[in-house]
Amino acid sequence: MIKYFPMRVAWVFAVCLLAGQAVWAQQSGKLYNTAKQKLMEGKKVIGGTVSSNDPDIYCAMATAGFDFLWIEMQHSPLTYQETARMIRACKGAPAVPFIRVPDATEGDIQKAMDIGALGIIIPMVESVEKVKAAVKFANYPPIGKRSQGGGQYGALWGSNYRQTANQNLTIVAMIESPAGVDIADQIAAIEGVDVVFIASTDLSSFSGKKQGEPEYEALVTRARNAILKAGKKVGGPHAWTNRQGYTFFQAGGETSLIRTGAQAILGKGAGETKSGVAPTEGAEK
Repeated sequence: MIKYFPMRVAWVFAVCLLAGQAVWAQQSGKLYNTAKQKLMEGKKVIGGTVSSNDPDIYCAMATAGFDFLWIEMQHSPLTYQETARMIRACKGAPAVPFIRVPDATEGDIQKAMDIGALGIIIPMVESVEKVKAAVKFANYPPIGKRSQGGGQYGALWGSNYRQTANQNLTIVAMIESPAGVDIADQIAAIEGVDVVFIASTDLSSFSGKKQGEPEYEALVTRARNAILKAGKKVGGPHAWTNRQGYTFFQAGGETSLIRTGAQAILGKGAGETKSGVAPTEGAEK
């Protein structure tokens, strides 16, 4: 048995080394973006919208049962400092932070990533260049050109964040006009894009057509089919959860949810919106 001892030692060492490598790979490959994990599994994800700068409201939304939070920085006065404070205040919450940036600029996207966003939502996409820029600025090399600066991402997502950030990123490109619909197939074909979102209100605004009208529905159907054909996920408003092919949804904001909750408690009904029709953004009173 003695002469076989060195071989056994070598075998045990090799097994331990492989096990160690497997553990390292598992840690470095950890998907802490739970919303992305669900999408990859073919499940639906729903995000509540946050426009307030109150950390308590943010945490209430983040622990209410949503998969992610749609932090609204395009149509709100939220600053990156305020948003950073909210995300940090609710570290470990079930709903992971996604940010709709004002635009796909290097500064906006890198600041959003540095404060801990796991999803970047790109508004008003009418060119493939805009989406490619977002993918470039949101990803570290070798995929993109995100620079390695300061931020609270390490405190939120771990010391190996640099090695895991790219695979935990979700890029959402928004189609909000007929011009976006025309290039939906090209947008969805871009490597690094995970979801293409069909924005109900602005598509109506820019097309001059209403939900339910044949011309409007033709635009929506054309975009959806192009996105699915490219193998990407389709997003839309929460009211469209029963539409075929959709898996990524934006739910209402804090104010509408407070109002709906109060109406439910008071037995006064939950609004006038027809089933399956997304409410018009900005029409809340």
